[in-house]
Amino acid sequence: MGTRSFKPYTPGTRQATISDFSEITKTKPEKSLTKYKHRVKGRNNRGVITSRRRGGGHKRLYRTIDFRRDKLNIPATVIAIEYDPNRNARIALVAYQDGEKRYILAPVGIKVGSEIISGPDSPIEVGNALPLGKMPLGETIHNIELRVGRGGQIVRAAGTAAKVMAKEGDYVTVGLPSKEVRMIRKECYATIGQVGNAEFRNLKLGKAGRTRHLGKRPQVRGSAMNPCDHPHGGGEGRAPIGRSGPVTPWGKPALGMKTRKKKKSSDKLIVRRRR
Repeated sequence: MGTRSFKPYTPGTRQATISDFSEITKTKPEKSLTKYKHRVKGRNNRGVITSRRRGGGHKRLYRTIDFRRDKLNIPATVIAIEYDPNRNARIALVAYQDGEKRYILAPVGIKVGSEIISGPDSPIEVGNALPLGKMPLGETIHNIELRVGRGGQIVRAAGTAAKVMAKEGDYVTVGLPSKEVRMIRKECYATIGQVGNAEFRNLKLGKAGRTRHLGKRPQVRGSAMNPCDHPHGGGEGRAPIGRSGPVTPWGKPALGMKTRKKKKSSDKLIVRRRR
């Protein structure tokens, strides 16, 4: 797992870096675990753009990932590590002893032939899923549930990991990658280890075309628009925005304005806010 760079034959290859895909063992996805997913591309039911800067991109098949890890006490063997165009992490194809196949997020250190298992009495090994109450203090975890049975919702991106910090009563205190410290029910499941493909953070797209392949369209600065199009627009030459702070095209504060609800029910579970 690493990155590759190119000789600068063109302006795009001069800056671009890509993954070496050395950990990938299977190129075509498991057909039974893929499905077509309509990509909205920022449009509503009438085809009108409602989210700017979205559209285009390469076609994708959605891989159904097992975030719940609810097949308990049945061992599974990793039979392939695959690329997933829908996320920056790699995925592992596992086969259970009863013949069922599923995809899971591939953690660091898992290889073809590794055995994993889910359940409250599972051993403390990379790839195994256990309730938070059964995790030892200081353990590195990912794919963490916030509500029992809903499946992992946080710490799923490439290279991320959380840490079990304390246990008290019905709750376990977890330190998240954002530096937020949060209490989660001890019955919620999590997977041991760090999410793989940590080198993703070092990649450089290098050219506009790779951004378009990801389904992202160009961004135009508000200061480059006319006053009828954006509050920052207008003026002679490079004029300042003429406001106390930057705003959206609809006049709402942008860049740093907190959007979390003031009285969100889960506030009482947050021990320390993210920085």
